[in-house]
Amino acid sequence: MKNFVQKGDTLTLTPAAAVASGEAILVGKIFGVAVTAVAINTPGEFVTEGVFDITALSTDTASVGTVLYWDSTNKRLTTTSTSNTRVGVAVAAKANGDTTARIKLDETVA
Repeated sequence: MKNFVQKGDTLTLTPAAAVASGEAILVGKIFGVAVTAVAINTPGEFVTEGVFDITALSTDTASVGTVLYWDSTNKRLTTTSTSNTRVGVAVAAKANGDTTARIKLDETVA
């Protein structure tokens, strides 16, 4: 197919702040996890599909299938939808006190 560009599970994004390898970011409506460390305003590779353990609000609880949202202000996952962006669903239970959540990323962020 002449117009095929790439699979799309990894995209080149330019973060507005420095990002460590494995750290998640939201660029517009694209949510991704950094493949390597990326400097501020420098293009880098981000995985946009798959299952990851990502920093989450420690007081939230989630069961398998709970919708998770990205809190851009605090740079973490949360179960609170207000003022946050849906980015995936929990694929493992998260207890109060857990500082990460296991998430399957949505292929399309709404």
